[in-house]
Amino acid sequence: MSSASAATSISQSAASRFWNGPTGPKTIWFWCPIVKWGIVGAGLKDINRPAEKLSLSQSMTLATTGLIWARYSTVIVPVNYNLMSVNLFVGATGIYQLLRIWQYEMDQKKLKQPVAGMAAMA
Repeated sequence: MSSASAATSISQSAASRFWNGPTGPKTIWFWCPIVKWGIVGAGLKDINRPAEKLSLSQSMTLATTGLIWARYSTVIVPVNYNLMSVNLFVGATGIYQLLRIWQYEMDQKKLKQPVAGMAAMA
């Protein structure tokens, strides 16, 4: 067997192992994370949204479920690293939006507090 045909045989078997594997394209383990990247895209699109228009409950839910499912994807058999990565990104975008909401709330509280010098003048 020549080295070229051996390389072809190895690459075909790698492709075959991927195609027929427990996390390959013939299974839900492959397609679920692929589709879930759309949630990450929506979260990234919300980065341009003003903080006052973000939903606290939605951001908390995304952060929590993203982290829980990221952990779950390392415990299941077969371990699904694609699912783990997408859920880490879901959690990260949720946490980032929560930080934006928190910063906005802190800024609003500062604006509502009277300035010390102005209060003494009144």
